[in-house]
Amino acid sequence: MSQETTTTASAKRPGVVEPTPGGSTYLKPQDMNWEPTQFDGVSIKVLYEDKEKGEMTCLLKWEPGTTLPMHKHPEIEQTFVLEGSFYDHDGICRAGEYVWRRVGSFHETHSDEGAVILAIYRKPNIFQHSTGYDRTAR
Repeated sequence: MSQETTTTASAKRPGVVEPTPGGSTYLKPQDMNWEPTQFDGVSIKVLYEDKEKGEMTCLLKWEPGTTLPMHKHPEIEQTFVLEGSFYDHDGICRAGEYVWRRVGSFHETHSDEGAVILAIYRKPNIFQHSTGYDRTAR
C-alpha cells in the first residue's frame, strides 16, 4: 500500500485524529523589537495576547534601577526570570527562577541590576492610572 493510500485510508477511519494545519504559531522573539510601555525602564515583546479574555504572555525587559509601581493581580500571574533579577517585599527572583502571584495580591516590584522575564497573565495587572501594559503611551 502506498503512503498516499495509507494516509487517505487512516483519515477515513473513525477515531483517528489528524493534526490541525495552522494550529501552531511559531515566533522568533529574538527578531522582534522591544516596544516601550507606559513605565520608564520597562519594555515589552508580546508573544501571545487575547484582548477579550485579558490573557497575555510576554517578555518584559527591565532596565537597571527600574521600579514597577504598586499594582493588583486580578488573576494569577506567573513569571520566569531569564536574565538578571527582580524583587518585591516577599523575596527576590533570579535568572532561572520562577514566581507566581496570588489572585488579589498587591505589590511593587524592583530590579536593581535589570532583568528579562517571561510573564504570563490571565488578566492584566491593575495600576493606579491604567490596566496592563500600554504600548501606545509614549
